[in-house]
Amino acid sequence: MNCAPLIRDWCRTMQAEQRRSAHTIRAYGATAERFCAFLSLHFGAPVDRAQLTALEPTDLRAYLAHRRAEGLSNTSSARELSAVRSFLRHVGGKSAALPQVRGPRVRKGLPRPINPDDVLALADSVAEQASDRWIGARDYAILMLLYGAGLRIGEALSLTGDILPIADVLRVTGKRGKTRIVPILPAVRVGIDGYVTLCPFGPAADAPLFRGARGGSLSPALVRRVVQIARSQLGLHERATPHALRHSFATHLLAGGADLRSLQELLG
Repeated sequence: MNCAPLIRDWCRTMQAEQRRSAHTIRAYGATAERFCAFLSLHFGAPVDRAQLTALEPTDLRAYLAHRRAEGLSNTSSARELSAVRSFLRHVGGKSAALPQVRGPRVRKGLPRPINPDDVLALADSVAEQASDRWIGARDYAILMLLYGAGLRIGEALSLTGDILPIADVLRVTGKRGKTRIVPILPAVRVGIDGYVTLCPFGPAADAPLFRGARGGSLSPALVRRVVQIARSQLGLHERATPHALRHSFATHLLAGGADLRSLQELLG
């Protein structure tokens, strides 16, 4: 399959430059392999870079129909389409014109906590849509903090460069000036380190850690907007907001056996 070197290069890029999680790299790589295998059957011969950059919307629709016939749900189909778009963007470059295909409709049910796979898909999709790699890494790190450490969006955006280098725990100042100590998971630390490495503005102890495109403070409304776009593309519920990530963090800790008093202290 002529796609194999392209897939390997994409996976290396996700790991080395985009600092994606091992889970994401495995899932996206497997999707790219399925997609290229389907196209080889679809066209009757192995596909290469030239064919991948010349795909039509009908080719993507045929692939989605094939996956649906295999039993893939609408939500999973939307995530798979997001992975395919990311792969094609890598193959063709940022300026490549991708086939325009509307994602499958997802029936809205009762709002539920966002499961970990959907959190990763949401964070990855937000990062992929960014205009610059460092902005994508920034947004990814913020979402990891909201879900992986239970921070409020205002608390995350109020962090300054003096928290670096990031440790195993973080002192957070919350509502009414109360401070608390929260543990920092390895995946959260990797996300923050990846952002700091790519950010063109050097970290300063008295400056915001998460910078806007011109180096100033970052607006919470901007984070909410990019999450809104990504959740629509992935078919996630409209309640999948930055604030919902914090509540999902709490729900999953409770399900894992955390006691309520400890959880209250973690959440502030």
